[in-house]
Amino acid sequence: MKASHTVTPVFDDPNLVSAAGLLPVMRLAETAGLHKLLGQRLTVEAPNPTAKTASIVAGMLAGADSIDDFDLLRHGGMKRLFSGIRAPSTLGTYLRSFTHGHVQQLDAVSSQLLADLATQVPDLIAGGDEIAFVDVDDTVREVHGYAKQGAAFGYSGVRGLNTQVAVLSTPTTAPVIARARLRRGNVASHTGAGRLLAQAIGTARAAGVTGQILARADSAYFGHPFVGAALRARVWFSVTARMNPQIRAAIAGIGEDSWTAIEYPNSVYDEDEKRWVSDAEVAETEVTIFTSRRKREHVTCRLVVRRVKRLNPVADTGQGELFTAHRHHAFVTNSTLPLVEADARHRDHAIVEQVIAELKDGPLAHLPSGKYAANAAWLAHAVIAFNLARAAGAAAAGRHARARWATLRTHLINIPARIASSGRRLTLHLPTYWPWESAWRNLFDIATGSHQAVT
Repeated sequence: MKASHTVTPVFDDPNLVSAAGLLPVMRLAETAGLHKLLGQRLTVEAPNPTAKTASIVAGMLAGADSIDDFDLLRHGGMKRLFSGIRAPSTLGTYLRSFTHGHVQQLDAVSSQLLADLATQVPDLIAGGDEIAFVDVDDTVREVHGYAKQGAAFGYSGVRGLNTQVAVLSTPTTAPVIARARLRRGNVASHTGAGRLLAQAIGTARAAGVTGQILARADSAYFGHPFVGAALRARVWFSVTARMNPQIRAAIAGIGEDSWTAIEYPNSVYDEDEKRWVSDAEVAETEVTIFTSRRKREHVTCRLVVRRVKRLNPVADTGQGELFTAHRHHAFVTNSTLPLVEADARHRDHAIVEQVIAELKDGPLAHLPSGKYAANAAWLAHAVIAFNLARAAGAAAAGRHARARWATLRTHLINIPARIASSGRRLTLHLPTYWPWESAWRNLFDIATGSHQAVT
C-alpha cells in the first residue's frame, strides 16, 4: 500500500463522525437502563450527573484514557447523534466532585446495569446452570507527581495506586467485571478480598447465574477472608497455596504412585503406551488449613498439586529428591471436579490478568486526577464502559463475542460515517465493504430493536 501524493486535507465537514459505533452501544446502555439507574441512585452534587457520566463512559468506549481525550466526542456531527455531550474541563470538574459514597453508588449502578445487560443480551453471561467463575486479582497502576492522594510504593516496587478486580466468566462467554475498587498503593493484595468476593457473587446471581460458582485466586489471597467468604456464599473456592511448612509436608506425603500425567503444553502423546508423556503430573491429598485460627475457622479441603520436572535440579533441601527434581504448584479447593479438570479450571484463573491488561490498555493507562475519590470514580466509569463493550461484542456475535476491548473498538465503535438528513430522519452513511458490517448490523438491531437496514 502506497500513500497518494495528490491529497489536500481540509477539516470542514460538519456531518462526519469517526465513532459511529457509539450510537448503538449507547442505545444499548440506555435500553438496559443506564440513565434511569443513574437518575435514581447517583446523588453527586453536580448539574445533570447522568449526562456527564454517560459522556465519560462514551469517551472511554471510543478509546479515551485521559480527561483531555474526551474532546473526541465534540467533533463533526456528534452533536446530531447525541445530546448532552460535555467539555473535558466540565467532566474533570465533575469527577473531582465525587466522594467515596458517590463512588459506591456508581458501583451499585454498574452491578445492576450488568444484570440488565445480561437480560437484554442473553449471550453476555449465559447464566443458568452452567458453571461460572469469579476470579479476583489486583494490580498496581504507576502514577507520577506528588499530588496523587493514596499513591505509595507497593509490592511491584513502583509508586502507584492499587486496583482490585473481580471478574465473572463462564466456559462459553468472555469475562465481564463484577466488581472493582481502587485502593492505596501500598495495601496488601488480600485486604478486603472477602467483601469484594461477596459483592461479586451477589452481582453474578443478580445477572442470572444460578449454577455452581467457582471463586479463584492466586497465593496472595490464600487466607481465611477469601475462603471464608466463598464458604458463606456456598460456592466453591480454588486458591493457590503458599508453600509453607504445612503445605510442603502434605505434598511430601503424596505417594509416588498417586501422580497422574496430564495433557499439558508441549506434551507428547505416546501411541504405543496410549498415554501422555509429559513432565507435568497432578495428584491430590487432604489438608486442613488455617489451623492457627479458632477451631471453627479451620477448613478441611482438597490439596491439588501439579509438578513439573526441573530442567536444572536444585541442591538437596533435606527432603530427598521430591523438591529438588520437581517444581510444585499447589492449590486448595472444595470443588468436586475430577482431579485433572480441577487443575485445568484453576489454571484458567489467568483470565483475570487479560481483563487487567485490557483496562491498562484503555482507561487505566492513566489515573488522571490528584484526588483519590476522582480516580476511584474514573475506575467505576471504566468498569461500566468495559461491560458495555463486552455486551456490544456479545450482541455482534461471532468472533466478537470473545474479542478483546481493543478489537471491539476497532471493528464496532470507531467506524467512520457521514450523517445525512431527510425530513426528520437521520441516515448514517457507513463505509462500503466494511469487513465487519454484519457484526455491526447485529449490534445495531439488538440495540435499537430494529431490523431495518442502515444505509
